[in-house]
Amino acid sequence: MTKPIVVALGELLWDRLPSGKRAGGAPVNFAYHATMNGADGYAISAVGEDALGDELVGETQKAGITSIIQRNAWPTGTVDVTLREGIPEYVIRRGVAWDHLLLTRELIDVVERADALCFGSLALRSPETHDTIIELLRHSRRDAMRFFDINLRSDYYSQELITELLGYATVLKLNDDELLLLRDMFSIHAESDAESCRWLLARFDLDYVILTAGSDFSMVTARDGETSTIATPHVEVVDTVGAGDSFSGTFTARILSGASLSQAHRDAVNVAAFVCTGSGAWPEYPTAIPDYLEASRK
Repeated sequence: MTKPIVVALGELLWDRLPSGKRAGGAPVNFAYHATMNGADGYAISAVGEDALGDELVGETQKAGITSIIQRNAWPTGTVDVTLREGIPEYVIRRGVAWDHLLLTRELIDVVERADALCFGSLALRSPETHDTIIELLRHSRRDAMRFFDINLRSDYYSQELITELLGYATVLKLNDDELLLLRDMFSIHAESDAESCRWLLARFDLDYVILTAGSDFSMVTARDGETSTIATPHVEVVDTVGAGDSFSGTFTARILSGASLSQAHRDAVNVAAFVCTGSGAWPEYPTAIPDYLEASRK
């Protein structure tokens, strides 16, 4: 069976954690975990013509992430990450290389072959990268999955931007805090999270809405009415950096490979739990991911 092609668009950067710097960026994290779960993953981004950029290119190669990484005169992106009880808080540097992603024929060629594209709101904070990513979305196949992991950070979003991106999306992923924000933003008068997700599904003509609620649960709602809700398994958390991205990459790869919604959801939950048990967003996978859900039942 041919591997599905998954392309992630956006930021590649260094997460500066208390334990040291780690390669990251939500779209690249997504591409890594999609690759580890059976897809042919590509990451499209930009880094600086500096030592940090050299290191990042090397890290993506070591991790087995197929990348198209532009180099430019802007500094390589960095994020200062503070952990509070394992939960990350971010200070994101402005005016960095991934704010200046250029549209090229090479990027268009890769996107036109993709079975799925992943994008978030952060990378579109600058006009240049915004215009490039929007144009790439316009070149995607009509039948491609377009996975919008909303990933709201600081003040790098607006209702206008979110509405624009939802217009391209077939999948929306958000956490419980982001759902509260969207309820207010779009005046969603719903009595439950499930009803709010169904509203978003219908309003923006989506195939799936994925809601993650941290240590409580996650829920996937599909266009055909199927819903999967799974209680988050208990694990000893080292940090949650990249856990949401691992969920997204796994779910996408498994759905594209023919898994049912419930099985893709289950696999995504187990991978996210595994990521939480270690440090960094690109852990080396074991021979088999533990079944944390089964273990939680015992």
